Amino acid sequence: MRYGHYEFLVMPFGLTNAPTVFMDLMNRVCRPFLDKSVIVFINEILIYSRDEVEHRQHLREVLEILQKERLFAKFSKCEFWLQEVQFLGHVVSKDGVKVDTAKIEAMMNWEPPMSPTEIRSFLGLAGYYRRFIQDFSKIVSPLTSLKKKNVKFLWTEAQEKAFRTFQKKLCKAPILSLPKGSEDFVVYSDASKLGLMCVLMQKGR
Repeated sequence: MRYGHYEFLVMPFGLTNAPTVFMDLMNRVCRPFLDKSVIVFINEILIYSRDEVEHRQHLREVLEILQKERLFAKFSKCEFWLQEVQFLGHVVSKDGVKVDTAKIEAMMNWEPPMSPTEIRSFLGLAGYYRRFIQDFSKIVSPLTSLKKKNVKFLWTEAQEKAFRTFQKKLCKAPILSLPKGSEDFVVYSDASKLGLMCVLMQKGR
């Protein structure tokens, strides 16, 4: 439309871009709190705080704005005052962010790929946890090379080693810690002709 996309009062059945429209709505409604106390993904709202007093205030703010916008949550699907929460394949707690062991179980039991299509499937899922695995690209490069066109699919010792190494690293994936305050930050960078990689650390973490 001239001043933005058309908005439905009631979402019609079979609309192919319904999630996109809903995500846009939720982002606009929760904009004052995004990345401060709220993360939104489609119909999932994660509210996080440093302590109980702050959390009570954050809950009130979000529930009030939802009420104002006439958006309703199903109470049976809501959980409050959790110390640890599973969110988008991760486990978030006061200690930081770590991989969800229930989600990676399938990867640990994955049989070695037998075709480029199976490698794409494996790497697609593996890529979701790349931030937890140091030197992810280097480890999986023997697997990535088999995805190229005009390359004969040969599963050699190098591919087997890369496949098993990744599975082992995933079992010992570190907890990504959350920053505390705004002091003692150090950025480590590593550049090459192919790209730039940076790691943000605070007090050695």
